[in-house]
Amino acid sequence: MPNLFTLVLQIALILFVCRITGSLFRLIHQPRVVGEMFAGVLLGPSLLGWIAPVLSAYLFPASSLGYLSALSQVGVIIFMFLVGLSINPSELKSQGHAAILTSHVSITAPFVAASFLALYLYPRLSNDSVAFSSFALFMGAAMSITAFPVLARILTERNALGSRLGTLAIACAAVDDITGWCILAYIVALIRAAKSSAPLWMTMGGIIAFAVIMIYGVRHLLKRFETVYHERGSLSENLMAFMLLLVLASALCTEALGIHLLFGAFLVGAIMPKESRFVRYVLDRFETVTVTMLLPLFFAFTGLRTNIGLLKGPNMWMYCGLIILCATVGKLGGSMLASWLAGMQWREAAGLGILMNTRGLMELVILNIGLDVKVISPALFSMMVVMALVTTFMTAPLLEVICPMREPATGVEVPQFSFGPGVTLKAKRPRGRLA
Repeated sequence: MPNLFTLVLQIALILFVCRITGSLFRLIHQPRVVGEMFAGVLLGPSLLGWIAPVLSAYLFPASSLGYLSALSQVGVIIFMFLVGLSINPSELKSQGHAAILTSHVSITAPFVAASFLALYLYPRLSNDSVAFSSFALFMGAAMSITAFPVLARILTERNALGSRLGTLAIACAAVDDITGWCILAYIVALIRAAKSSAPLWMTMGGIIAFAVIMIYGVRHLLKRFETVYHERGSLSENLMAFMLLLVLASALCTEALGIHLLFGAFLVGAIMPKESRFVRYVLDRFETVTVTMLLPLFFAFTGLRTNIGLLKGPNMWMYCGLIILCATVGKLGGSMLASWLAGMQWREAAGLGILMNTRGLMELVILNIGLDVKVISPALFSMMVVMALVTTFMTAPLLEVICPMREPATGVEVPQFSFGPGVTLKAKRPRGRLA
């Protein structure tokens, strides 16, 4: 049985530290979620366990981490549903050639760069228990992702969601996330199939069949939610419970098929109706408890798995530096070059590259999956967490220096769009160009 006193104490401490740290980061013009990410690392062995090991052992005994992990995973399942709900790939079509080229290059460039880096890191940070192909594919997928919700928050706080740069960044990030999760699903299926008695073709066939059923069957059922919402102006508690049951059932199906719970939750959100008022309504019902309480638990659990003390000696820090450099050059540089070739001015192209280099929470989710399926070691996991923190933290100050976004001039109101949990989505269409 879990020690309820310890569990409640952990939750209270995590919420307190995350709120305080998030507020402090707001003072330096960083999104609150960035501060909460750092708070998770501060509560782990990288700081608390280093300066006060006895207190850390009392607050977070090893026997209690399973319950904390379970709670945090429930939060991430709901969050991934909300991320899928927020993503609307049709936005890409409205942005034309620049969005299509940039989104493709922003995935390909870091993926290729990470694959080459894997040639160097594999013999140093992995072993024969992990196939090189799985290691390289995971590194590529992890460095290709963009933190869709964090990106949306940064743009919202700068009143730039309605700007050309903002809408282009959102469209490209949506495609990046969908592609990155598809690649990761294949990697997880590949790794789990190698340890299962079922052949890979059977696993992949089951996954494809499930996706077809969801997209061409369940998707039509989900339209009833939108219809009822427009008829009544709200959804009953029974309908909201049924929606949540669909999310959990889909998550269980993808877990049983050999990939991961989170893919099923994401898929349900991705195939939900995308009418903006309906999306906003569903987000309002789910996100408060998820973003306020459950996600900080995930940050803390990630922090407890991150041990910067494992990076001993100059070689380990050199590997960490190479990962950060490769991730930044591939994502930021590739996006910037592609958008410039598509006709954007250098300053706007650089701003788009900086935004696309934001990794944030989505990166932490992917890294935890990688650690769970043992495709990366705890040391590499810690390096990748540092990379996620650095690339996310650098976004706001780099934007301020290279591509400052002024508040849009008063103009015609555009419809509200949902671009991520916790985001205010009402934007004005600017009359002028970005500064």
